[in-house]
Amino acid sequence: MSYEIRSMQPEDGAAVIAIFEEGIAGGNATFDQHAPSWEAWDDKYFKSCRFVLEDANDEVMGWAALQPISARDCYKGVAEVSIYLRNAAQGKGLGSMMLQKLILASEEEEFWMLQASIFPENQPSIIIHERFGFRTVGRRERLAQMNGVWRDVVLLERRSSVVGI
Repeated sequence: MSYEIRSMQPEDGAAVIAIFEEGIAGGNATFDQHAPSWEAWDDKYFKSCRFVLEDANDEVMGWAALQPISARDCYKGVAEVSIYLRNAAQGKGLGSMMLQKLILASEEEEFWMLQASIFPENQPSIIIHERFGFRTVGRRERLAQMNGVWRDVVLLERRSSVVGI
């Protein structure tokens, strides 16, 4: 099957939220217990560096986007990575495609640092990030509770070799 990555459009909102809900249900993608409305999601993420992955039937199978880590001006070139795939699209190398596209676009938009916070149980995501130059900064132990259970998060970062050097 062939796939295409394209810029996210407002009409992709319902699919983006549905894919986020699949991630929540899986238990290893986010601390969020409920997906936000499209409007809240749209306000949270940068307007640039937003992509969807479509299959040959024009069905949205995944999304990738960047969000600010801080409102402070000194951190304007630092962003948090989010990549979500439908369950049916996982294990096919599509996360790698999405992350590569997001990295290239982030550098075009002058981001010098990307970070990712990933549950340690989500080893495929950690491996993909490391493959694209992310390094583990540390493990944040018992960072927050999820369904009454304390969860750790692995913090990874990638410094651009072309922006902010």
